[in-house]
Amino acid sequence: QVQLVESGGGLVQAGGSLRLSCTASGRTYPSYPMAWFRQAPGKEREFVTAFTGSGGTAYYADSVKGRFTMSRGNAKNTAHLQMNSLKPEDTAIYYCALRLYYSVGRRPEEYNYWGQGTQVTVSS
Repeated sequence: QVQLVESGGGLVQAGGSLRLSCTASGRTYPSYPMAWFRQAPGKEREFVTAFTGSGGTAYYADSVKGRFTMSRGNAKNTAHLQMNSLKPEDTAIYYCALRLYYSVGRRPEEYNYWGQGTQVTVSS
């Protein structure tokens, strides 16, 4: 089993920055991709970014490209999301996810394990 725990959410003004972290424990899979999704009230869960287990390639949703940066720790059991130039529309619960397949997916159903989520609120 895998447990994913997110941290780092909070309240920030528009234009500000936050850094989210996700730590995997239990059985870890450093070769598989991890991702961040988000879900705003009344909306479906949407892809934000994913990072491959090997090769170190990151993929981003168009809405966050150039503002958000995802990275993974050296041991590959941690993932970080640096969010800059935050906008009110970035307000959501942010979830960390792990996919037990080598390629990156962009749909929630492609991921096998999820964290409990961390709230990010951006005020205007």
